[in-house]
Amino acid sequence: MNMRIRSSLLAGALAATALAAGPVAASLPKGAEAPPVMTTGAMAGKAFSFDLAKALKSGPVVLYFFPKAFTQGCTLEARAFAEAMPDFKAAGAQVVGMSADDIETLKKFSTEECRNAFPVAQATPATIRAYDVALDMKNVSGLMSDRTSYVIAPDGRIAMVHSDSDWREHVSRTLEAVRALDR
Repeated sequence: MNMRIRSSLLAGALAATALAAGPVAASLPKGAEAPPVMTTGAMAGKAFSFDLAKALKSGPVVLYFFPKAFTQGCTLEARAFAEAMPDFKAAGAQVVGMSADDIETLKKFSTEECRNAFPVAQATPATIRAYDVALDMKNVSGLMSDRTSYVIAPDGRIAMVHSDSDWREHVSRTLEAVRALDR
Protein backbone atom coordinates (compact mmCIF):
# COMPACT_ATOMS: atom_id res chain seq x y z
CA MET A 1 0.00 0.00 0.00
CA ASN A 2 1.47 3.35 -0.94
CA MET A 3 2.02 6.12 1.61
CA ARG A 4 -0.75 8.41 0.23
CA ILE A 5 -3.43 5.69 0.53
CA ARG A 6 -2.21 4.70 3.99
CA SER A 7 -2.34 8.36 5.13
CA SER A 8 -5.85 8.79 3.73
CA LEU A 9 -7.06 5.64 5.49
CA LEU A 10 -5.47 6.71 8.76
CA ALA A 11 -6.98 10.20 8.53
CA GLY A 12 -10.41 8.72 7.81
CA ALA A 13 -10.15 6.31 10.74
CA LEU A 14 -9.11 9.09 13.10
CA ALA A 15 -11.97 11.32 11.96
CA ALA A 16 -14.49 8.50 12.44
CA THR A 17 -13.13 7.78 15.92
CA ALA A 18 -13.32 11.44 16.92
CA LEU A 19 -16.89 11.74 15.66
CA ALA A 20 -18.02 8.63 17.49
CA ALA A 21 -16.38 9.53 20.80
CA GLY A 22 -16.64 13.27 21.07
CA PRO A 23 -18.97 16.19 20.76
CA VAL A 24 -21.23 16.51 17.77
CA ALA A 25 -22.34 19.84 16.38
CA ALA A 26 -25.89 21.08 16.76
CA SER A 27 -26.74 24.12 14.74
CA LEU A 28 -29.43 25.60 16.98
CA PRO A 29 -27.52 28.14 19.03
CA LYS A 30 -28.29 29.52 22.45
CA GLY A 31 -30.90 32.26 22.08
CA ALA A 32 -32.56 30.77 18.99
CA GLU A 33 -36.29 30.17 19.02
CA ALA A 34 -37.02 26.49 19.67
CA PRO A 35 -38.93 24.84 16.82
CA PRO A 36 -42.44 23.66 17.71
CA VAL A 37 -42.87 20.05 18.79
CA MET A 38 -46.20 18.23 18.77
CA THR A 39 -45.92 14.47 19.04
CA THR A 40 -46.95 11.34 20.90
CA GLY A 41 -44.98 9.68 23.61
CA ALA A 42 -45.13 7.48 26.67
CA MET A 43 -45.05 8.06 30.39
CA ALA A 44 -45.11 5.11 32.78
CA GLY A 45 -46.09 2.84 29.88
CA LYS A 46 -49.09 4.89 28.80
CA ALA A 47 -49.38 6.91 25.58
CA PHE A 48 -49.79 10.68 25.78
CA SER A 49 -49.62 13.75 23.54
CA PHE A 50 -46.82 16.27 23.92
CA ASP A 51 -46.94 19.90 22.81
CA LEU A 52 -43.81 21.92 23.61
CA ALA A 53 -45.67 25.25 23.56
CA LYS A 54 -48.11 24.02 26.22
CA ALA A 55 -45.34 22.47 28.31
CA LEU A 56 -43.39 25.75 28.35
CA LYS A 57 -46.32 27.46 30.08
CA SER A 58 -45.34 25.47 33.20
CA GLY A 59 -41.64 26.33 33.08
CA PRO A 60 -38.44 25.32 31.30
CA VAL A 61 -38.29 22.11 29.29
CA VAL A 62 -35.31 19.84 28.76
CA LEU A 63 -35.59 18.05 25.42
CA TYR A 64 -32.93 15.41 25.25
CA PHE A 65 -32.56 13.55 21.99
CA PHE A 66 -31.14 10.04 22.05
CA PRO A 67 -30.44 7.58 19.22
CA LYS A 68 -32.13 4.31 20.18
CA ALA A 69 -34.00 2.96 23.21
CA PHE A 70 -32.46 0.01 25.02
CA THR A 71 -28.94 0.58 23.69
CA GLN A 72 -26.26 0.84 26.35
CA GLY A 73 -25.64 4.62 26.30
CA CYS A 74 -29.32 5.50 25.93
CA THR A 75 -30.28 3.20 28.80
CA LEU A 76 -27.62 4.67 31.09
CA GLU A 77 -28.64 8.21 30.14
CA ALA A 78 -32.33 7.51 30.82
CA ARG A 79 -31.50 6.04 34.22
CA ALA A 80 -29.36 9.09 35.07
CA PHE A 81 -32.19 11.46 34.13
CA ALA A 82 -34.62 9.36 36.19
CA GLU A 83 -32.36 9.61 39.25
CA ALA A 84 -32.09 13.39 38.81
CA MET A 85 -35.82 14.02 38.34
CA PRO A 86 -36.34 15.31 41.91
CA ASP A 87 -33.70 17.98 41.19
CA PHE A 88 -35.27 18.94 37.86
CA LYS A 89 -38.72 19.14 39.47
CA ALA A 90 -37.35 21.27 42.31
CA ALA A 91 -35.95 23.63 39.66
CA GLY A 92 -39.37 23.77 37.98
CA ALA A 93 -38.33 21.93 34.79
CA GLN A 94 -39.84 19.14 32.78
CA VAL A 95 -37.64 16.55 31.06
CA VAL A 96 -38.72 14.82 27.86
CA GLY A 97 -36.59 12.23 26.09
CA MET A 98 -36.89 12.29 22.29
CA SER A 99 -36.15 9.34 20.00
CA ALA A 100 -37.22 8.05 16.59
CA ASP A 101 -38.33 4.78 18.22
CA ASP A 102 -41.92 3.59 17.74
CA ILE A 103 -44.53 4.20 20.44
CA GLU A 104 -44.60 0.58 21.66
CA THR A 105 -40.84 0.65 22.24
CA LEU A 106 -41.14 3.99 24.04
CA LYS A 107 -43.92 2.65 26.29
CA LYS A 108 -41.63 -0.16 27.43
CA PHE A 109 -38.59 2.14 27.72
CA SER A 110 -40.58 4.65 29.81
CA THR A 111 -41.23 2.04 32.48
CA GLU A 112 -38.08 -0.07 32.38
CA GLU A 113 -35.34 2.52 31.88
CA CYS A 114 -36.96 5.89 32.57
CA ARG A 115 -38.44 4.24 35.66
CA ASN A 116 -41.77 6.07 35.27
CA ALA A 117 -39.97 9.29 36.25
CA PHE A 118 -40.31 11.26 33.00
CA PRO A 119 -41.81 10.86 29.53
CA VAL A 120 -40.19 9.86 26.27
CA ALA A 121 -41.65 10.96 22.96
CA GLN A 122 -41.34 10.24 19.28
CA ALA A 123 -38.95 12.50 17.42
CA THR A 124 -40.41 12.68 13.95
CA PRO A 125 -38.11 13.16 10.96
CA ALA A 126 -39.31 16.79 10.79
CA THR A 127 -38.42 17.36 14.45
CA ILE A 128 -35.03 15.70 14.04
CA ARG A 129 -34.28 17.99 11.11
CA ALA A 130 -35.69 21.11 12.83
CA TYR A 131 -33.44 20.56 15.85
CA ASP A 132 -30.50 19.57 13.63
CA VAL A 133 -29.89 16.31 15.47
CA ALA A 134 -29.86 13.82 12.57
CA LEU A 135 -27.27 11.07 12.63
CA ASP A 136 -25.65 10.18 9.32
CA MET A 137 -26.90 6.61 9.60
CA LYS A 138 -30.43 5.25 9.20
CA ASN A 139 -32.31 2.63 11.16
CA VAL A 140 -35.13 0.48 9.86
CA SER A 141 -37.76 3.16 10.47
CA GLY A 142 -35.72 5.99 8.95
CA LEU A 143 -33.88 8.91 10.49
CA MET A 144 -32.17 8.58 13.89
CA SER A 145 -31.22 11.41 16.20
CA ASP A 146 -27.83 11.96 17.73
CA ARG A 147 -27.36 12.61 21.46
CA THR A 148 -28.16 16.28 21.98
CA SER A 149 -29.80 17.99 24.95
CA TYR A 150 -31.58 21.31 24.77
CA VAL A 151 -32.78 23.44 27.67
CA ILE A 152 -35.64 25.60 26.48
CA ALA A 153 -36.63 28.60 28.58
CA PRO A 154 -40.31 29.40 29.18
CA ASP A 155 -40.08 32.16 26.53
CA GLY A 156 -39.40 29.46 23.91
CA ARG A 157 -35.73 30.34 23.44
CA ILE A 158 -32.90 27.85 23.67
CA ALA A 159 -31.02 28.51 26.91
CA MET A 160 -28.42 25.75 26.47
CA VAL A 161 -27.43 23.04 24.03
CA HIS A 162 -25.08 20.14 24.68
CA SER A 163 -24.22 17.74 21.86
CA ASP A 164 -21.98 14.83 22.73
CA SER A 165 -22.27 11.13 21.91
CA ASP A 166 -21.05 10.44 25.47
CA TRP A 167 -24.15 10.48 27.67
CA ARG A 168 -22.40 11.18 30.96
CA GLU A 169 -22.55 15.00 31.08
CA HIS A 170 -26.02 15.58 29.64
CA VAL A 171 -27.84 15.41 32.98
CA SER A 172 -25.44 17.62 34.94
CA ARG A 173 -25.15 20.22 32.18
CA THR A 174 -28.90 20.50 31.59
CA LEU A 175 -29.63 20.69 35.31
CA GLU A 176 -27.02 23.42 35.72
CA ALA A 177 -28.57 25.37 32.84
CA VAL A 178 -32.08 25.02 34.26
CA ARG A 179 -30.90 26.28 37.64
CA ALA A 180 -29.14 29.21 35.95
CA LEU A 181 -32.47 30.35 34.48
CA ASP A 182 -33.61 31.37 37.98
CA ARG A 183 -30.57 33.57 38.60
